[in-house]
Amino acid sequence: MFDKILIANRGEIACRVAATARRLGIRTVAVYSDADAHARHVAACDEAVCIGTAAPQDSYLRGERILDAARATGAQAIHPGYGFLSENEGFAQACADAGLVFIGPPPAAIAAMGLKAQSKRLMEAAGVPLVPGYHGADQDPRVLKAEAERIGYPVLIKASAGGGGKGMRRVDDPAAFEEALAACQREALGSFGDAAVLIEKYVQRPRHIEIQIFADAHGNAVYLFERDCSVQRRHQKVLEEAPAPGLPAELRERMGLAAVAAARAVGYVGAGTVEFIVEQPLGYDHPEAMRFYFMEMNTRLQVEHPVTEAITGLDLVEWQLRVAAGEPLPLSQGELRFRGHAIEARICAENPDNQFLPATGRLHVYRKPACSAFTVADVRIDDGVDEGDVISPHYDSMIAKLIVRGDTRAQALARLDAALAQLHIVGVANNVAFLRRVVRSDAFAHARLDTALIERERAALFGPPALHAPTAVAVAVAHTLASEPAAAGAAAAHGGHDPWDARDGFASHGERHRHFAFRWGDDPVPARLTRRRDGTYWLAVGEGEAACAGPLYWRADPGGGWALGVTFGGASLRATVYAEGERLHLFTPDGAAVLVTVDELAHAGDHAAEGGRLTAPMPGKVVALLVQPGAAVKKGQALAVLEAMKMEHTITAPADGTVAEWLYAPGDAVLEGAELLRLSPA
Repeated sequence: MFDKILIANRGEIACRVAATARRLGIRTVAVYSDADAHARHVAACDEAVCIGTAAPQDSYLRGERILDAARATGAQAIHPGYGFLSENEGFAQACADAGLVFIGPPPAAIAAMGLKAQSKRLMEAAGVPLVPGYHGADQDPRVLKAEAERIGYPVLIKASAGGGGKGMRRVDDPAAFEEALAACQREALGSFGDAAVLIEKYVQRPRHIEIQIFADAHGNAVYLFERDCSVQRRHQKVLEEAPAPGLPAELRERMGLAAVAAARAVGYVGAGTVEFIVEQPLGYDHPEAMRFYFMEMNTRLQVEHPVTEAITGLDLVEWQLRVAAGEPLPLSQGELRFRGHAIEARICAENPDNQFLPATGRLHVYRKPACSAFTVADVRIDDGVDEGDVISPHYDSMIAKLIVRGDTRAQALARLDAALAQLHIVGVANNVAFLRRVVRSDAFAHARLDTALIERERAALFGPPALHAPTAVAVAVAHTLASEPAAAGAAAAHGGHDPWDARDGFASHGERHRHFAFRWGDDPVPARLTRRRDGTYWLAVGEGEAACAGPLYWRADPGGGWALGVTFGGASLRATVYAEGERLHLFTPDGAAVLVTVDELAHAGDHAAEGGRLTAPMPGKVVALLVQPGAAVKKGQALAVLEAMKMEHTITAPADGTVAEWLYAPGDAVLEGAELLRLSPA
């Protein structure tokens, strides 16, 4: 076994590898950029070396700097994590040339599986089923369009050298082909340095099921069962689970053997994932009709590997280290078993209500449920951030992975929903509430799975918040009342003894009324609180027929946010409230919400319209301007392409008008909220 390894990655995977290495008595070296100097993965390792500035191309993608760091610290091997250099055959070869062990497959295996078109030809020769498509070298747009018409629409354009949903578009008719092809090629070139694409038939009702495989240098190869990764947005995974619900045992075995055959065909060594697309031609209730096709092989450990660990009880990183050190696989195929069910949710800094655009910001609040980290447990969170850290635009938007397991899928679902309810994040937009909607949806609960689930269930997943406005306002008012005595007590402790500082609701006669103003989304919500002579409170929320009124009761337990028990409108609930300026972030077992408190005097003059401006929805880089100044545009027309967090985003016109002026040029970096252009109204 190794004495010291260098971890050539950041975030939770670097922390994950460091935890396993420490358990095995292996010392670790972290690498970091200027932006990560105080990151948790740096503290998790025994040594750390700075390799450059924040941009990945100036740090984590600089293989020569990583090799220099390994030599300088005496590391014997390099673990690439996932992403960055993990699937780069040139880097794997450079490690070998430098006398270092690359903890991954041989360079030839990475090269064979790195190009989708080439890997398809290899798999066809190995007898692995393929989706009908075109994987040829001729990249003439006319040839590609002709092949799409031969295959039959809808088709999928995919970057030949890529993965993770980058450089991928579904095309439903010939008229949209050229534009989609150009976007895929741009994205592929920017992400992988190779604009080549392939064309495949778009499979109806597809499930994304992948097989975890392992092989050693002694000729042994096994599969560690499957994971269902069908729940996706923007062709990227949202939820993963193992085993795949409803997959017949006979099909599981055939897919596992096909995955092992794929690995053997390229002389594979180490951990890998063979991804299949599974067609359900007769619908969700006919598993006997399922057909599977090879999609691609990821020649590395996957983000979702913890669900396999949860059902097998194995440490896959330990297997990686042992195989890389020359040991045989710890278990044979006949010795492998799985038990129970596990689900992983990717917690990401993004806005589900705005096309899942990545978000940035500081984690002002990051409170987790009772859980373990990096080890098999009923509730586990793998992360590489702490409260107070900044989610920057330089790297992936994933904050953490929440993994649960249960004896049954139903038990795992219940544990996942409960754990998501206890995960409180304030300061950066995130997908926790959206994940709860997915987990609670009828389609996911009954395993009616395919890669279009989110779009198919859009009405249920993007509806109004689970927490209703009157309930949220009642919680906000209770929070205000509960916090005032504490504020008054703090003032008294600092010498304040003025009787007018008292906030006990005293009135010399009659009843006391207070008025509150909140904003629920874009809607104003007024509230009127009455303190009756017997000391009880009566709250009226809203106006007209929609008003809700009733007695308000609460009890409070302040401490790092306010934990409240609130009764209003015939219902009682527990809530935790975090104040962030004028925004109140409410978390309850039923759902979360954000209310904005409105100070009507402070905002009396805030009525100026933005009219004519168009701003960047996130920090990024301008890739292309699609119209010229003076051009007349229609609402919804594409105006520009912005790149952020390795993905392209199209900026569209919010209304009819004329482009008056562009304020940035292609290649320029822009901040979130930066004015991109001026649009004169029609």
